[in-house]
Amino acid sequence: MAKAISSEQIKYIKSNRNIKELNLNKDQLGYYLVGLLEGDGHISLFFLGNTILNRVLNPIIIFTSHINIIELYICIQSALGGIGRFQLVNNNIIRYIIGDVKGITFFINAVHNKLRTPKNESFNQLVEFLNQKYNLTIPKSNLDMSDLFSNNWFRGFIEVDGHFGVKIVDSKSKSYTCKRSISSNINLKFIIGQRLIDNKTSLSMLNIMEKISQTLLCNLAVYEAKNNKILSVNVVAIDKLIYIINYFNKYPLLGIKNLYFKDWETVYMLMSK
Repeated sequence: MAKAISSEQIKYIKSNRNIKELNLNKDQLGYYLVGLLEGDGHISLFFLGNTILNRVLNPIIIFTSHINIIELYICIQSALGGIGRFQLVNNNIIRYIIGDVKGITFFINAVHNKLRTPKNESFNQLVEFLNQKYNLTIPKSNLDMSDLFSNNWFRGFIEVDGHFGVKIVDSKSKSYTCKRSISSNINLKFIIGQRLIDNKTSLSMLNIMEKISQTLLCNLAVYEAKNNKILSVNVVAIDKLIYIINYFNKYPLLGIKNLYFKDWETVYMLMSK
């Protein structure tokens, strides 16, 4: 069940929590927003509404995340000039929704030519819809092929779709149930997972996941899941994790995941010593 989060509730959160402004220029804000969108957002295109008048409905852009980073999306809404609205789903999931023409047009201008995944096809369908309905001349968006570590795209993508893991294994002596002794150890891992086939576009995510794995100098794994294959980037080599640490020290995560990263980085520094 989804219910609206009122503007009064948003104002209350702003006044009672330490919410800072996003320190990003327009260009880098666009890269960050695209990373969030392509990590765990989508563009819904309604071509014919189920209404009595059979009217055409406007598309909507939806960002979905856990309630614990609502402050981040409040900052994003502020950076975008107050456009968009919020919903709460099942008491722990928030949706930040941009659905009015002014807001959608503002968003398109901010992220144009910055998408890297099959969502660029949905984005261009959105552009075509607005051009036809409102007599606009927005050009099609080209896929961004720049270095992943050269802007804020990877920052936004990992904000919603990255995992910083620490695995601790306790030592065990050889016994009846343990056929050989096990030494205690600690392993660090950085994981990114995506469906092979994007549900909304039915297009493959292989190209972007291959580029991520190549940038991080690691292998790309494929495994079976419910009705889909999952692409997984796993970085575990201690000498390769430094590239991730350097990036997120240059482009710090803006949500609660930055706290996880800092703990993870502390373990890395201890292991390095």
